[in-house]
Amino acid sequence: MTRCAARTRCPHRSESSGPRETYRMAELKIRDDRANGRLEAFEDDTFVGVVVYFVLEAEPHALVAVHTIVEEGHEGKGIAGALVREFYTIAAGEGVPVVPLCPYAAKWAERHPDEAPVPAAEVVRAAKLQLKATPDLW
Repeated sequence: MTRCAARTRCPHRSESSGPRETYRMAELKIRDDRANGRLEAFEDDTFVGVVVYFVLEAEPHALVAVHTIVEEGHEGKGIAGALVREFYTIAAGEGVPVVPLCPYAAKWAERHPDEAPVPAAEVVRAAKLQLKATPDLW
């Protein structure tokens, strides 16, 4: 099982707000655990994948995808694509850009330009600086 130990705090939600279900497709359930910077996918209550992310501290508080991981044995089912699509949907709902620093998320964005607006260069620079400043989290 692949694990990610990323932890982050969100300026938009309190620490007491727990994970919320944001998406359901067939047997795939996706929930946003903002307090821990994880968009998690489950099949029948079994953890199957995650987008690890953080919220950019600088305005406009972009969502920054750092890793997309699908558990062994669950690859090839569209889980990673569903996670990244939902990540962009959440950002659009919050009115913030996505910075896809994760290679999978970046490739997905290239293949889906209608769903994945390109973030401004200054937002990407700010996201890279914040990621570099907190390497122990990622």
